[in-house]
Amino acid sequence: MKKSILALAACALLAYSTPVQAQKSEGESLLRAALKGWHVKLRAGFLLGGTTPLPLPQEIRAIDSYNPTMNVGIEGDVQKRFDNSRWGMALGVRLETKGMKTDATVKNYHMEMTADDGGYMVGAWTGHVTTRVRATYLTFPILAVYEISPRWELRGGPYLSWMYDGDFTGEAYDGYIRHGNPTGEKAEVTRASYDFSKDLRRFQWGVQVGAEWVAYKHLSVYADLTWGINSIFPHDFESVTFAMYPVYANVGFSYLF
Repeated sequence: MKKSILALAACALLAYSTPVQAQKSEGESLLRAALKGWHVKLRAGFLLGGTTPLPLPQEIRAIDSYNPTMNVGIEGDVQKRFDNSRWGMALGVRLETKGMKTDATVKNYHMEMTADDGGYMVGAWTGHVTTRVRATYLTFPILAVYEISPRWELRGGPYLSWMYDGDFTGEAYDGYIRHGNPTGEKAEVTRASYDFSKDLRRFQWGVQVGAEWVAYKHLSVYADLTWGINSIFPHDFESVTFAMYPVYANVGFSYLF
């Protein structure tokens, strides 16, 4: 009797486990099929660069100081190598910050600012300017990949970015402003401020190029350069009279799952 009960229990357990194992095996097979030929990477790095007009306009006479601030990027990629080829492609999504702080000496620099006493001024500014830029982006790189050797690969292609938080602020100090244009009425200004954060463009795009070196089986070191193609301000924005482009290097580590 005892043996019969054990036999029935064993049959019931086998009958239950068989569909569960079949479902698990089927799920793993579907996952392998979905990722066939694709590799998943997690990347993390530091960004160094700035948001700048190219080339520098003649109104900016000197860059007195530059602070790159703390910028980081975290990215997930899927990458596939084409059959019998050194070429492949990579698609990714990256959460990143881009920022800087600069001090510059300028002459006849178009400025819209608010003085410490509350007065609003527009005109040609001569003196010193401090600018702070910081923005957080969700970026989607779409890259071609070329394998130079089993340990080296090159990557390049366009990227699309959506800015969901950004600041563009600064101060003008120790100078004077000529109202309207460089020949207008002159007024001495000790310190004034400006804030164009609400005018920043939400959508940006550009190009990205870089290289990656496999240090260990799953760990790589990479360096990328991203160059914005459209200005951080819309074309109809008149407070800043020249286009400004985000140009940043991204250096970090990549883990291959």
